[in-house]
Amino acid sequence: MDNQHTQDNAGVVQEFGALAPVRIGLPEQTRSQSVRALNRLLAHTMALRDAYKKAHWQTSGANFYELHLLFDKHYEEQVAIMDAIAERIQTLGGVTFALAGDIAGESSIARAPRGRESAPAQLERLAAAHETILLDARPLARAASDAGDDGSNDLIVSQVVRANELQSWFIGEHLARQAEGD
Repeated sequence: MDNQHTQDNAGVVQEFGALAPVRIGLPEQTRSQSVRALNRLLAHTMALRDAYKKAHWQTSGANFYELHLLFDKHYEEQVAIMDAIAERIQTLGGVTFALAGDIAGESSIARAPRGRESAPAQLERLAAAHETILLDARPLARAASDAGDDGSNDLIVSQVVRANELQSWFIGEHLARQAEGD
């Protein structure tokens, strides 16, 4: 083990991927599967949160004010979803993703360019990110339900799926307005 790795792990009380013993009535295998699934959704959610903040900071054009406020509102809602997912992972005895490099390595949500995008490009990117989350979330919710992890299923359906569907609808409506030339 090199010296840098030793320094990086100094004080670590639980390795990433390990489960702490918790008494919540779920077998270790179920908890482990749910932690992996939830960490993937957490990575996606963190990537989407960051995409919303970038859009908020860099939006421009005729609908600037409206989009500026919408992007910030959706950002805050994604932060709340992140917190709920992270708390569920901890409840299951797992360790959450927390660092940008981990998120980039786990999420398949496309990264935005560094430069400022047009409002339609921002909206398209956000709609695609929501779709990625929703395509991953639904089967993960079913798998949690099938494994008897009702808490994770409820979180995924009631918070992740519902919020992302609603936000995606709002983004879709703005895309439709942009296409109409509003």
